[in-house]
Amino acid sequence: MDGAIRSPNIWDQPAVYELENRGCDPDGVIEAAMAEIRAWDGARVLDIGCGSGYHLPRFARAARQVVGVEPHPPLVELARRRLGSAAPDLRSRILVRQGTAQRLPIPDASVDVIHARWAYFFGPGCEPGLAEVRRVLRRGGTAFVIDNDATRSTFGRWFRRWLPDYDPAAVENFWARQGFARRSLDIRWQHETRADFESVVRLEFSPEIASALLAEHAGTSIDYAVNLFWFTRA
Repeated sequence: MDGAIRSPNIWDQPAVYELENRGCDPDGVIEAAMAEIRAWDGARVLDIGCGSGYHLPRFARAARQVVGVEPHPPLVELARRRLGSAAPDLRSRILVRQGTAQRLPIPDASVDVIHARWAYFFGPGCEPGLAEVRRVLRRGGTAFVIDNDATRSTFGRWFRRWLPDYDPAAVENFWARQGFARRSLDIRWQHETRADFESVVRLEFSPEIASALLAEHAGTSIDYAVNLFWFTRA
């Protein structure tokens, strides 16, 4: 689609990204922090860049309706297939639509909670998507953006090694200028097997960096810091 920004991971290897989703934040730290700020019980939730729909049924357990928007047609199809295996009461409350963050197929002021997790929102350059967020969010609604906190944790150190020009301070300053608050959270990657862990590391980093990291790190888990950014429409 016009305006779609290619994902470096899930577009090419959705099965491996599914493993990553299963192993990321097994303690539910991110969702608990979101719920403290703005619970989605009975709310209309929008998941921007929903990918294969991993989070849609999770939100639907409490939400009135959940809408997932995804630009990549194969992922839209995977998300819709996922709904086929969901319980009927959840399936009836979930919609999956093809679209981009810059042109959401959502009416004005029609959603209560927006969730964007590692999807398009990485700082400067995402202003068109943020304009859409403000358009579709109801008064009193909250938009959440989850991104890496590259200033600390094992994953943060790995991330800076992979992208040495990445400037975490500039990213945090960008979100502050956009009116978003920030909370830094401690989560973890925890995978069932070493093979799963290695697959996810190789998905997220270049071959050379991934091989070096895996040679240095034993086991199936790492500590991981993320930023939870949020904005509530007055």
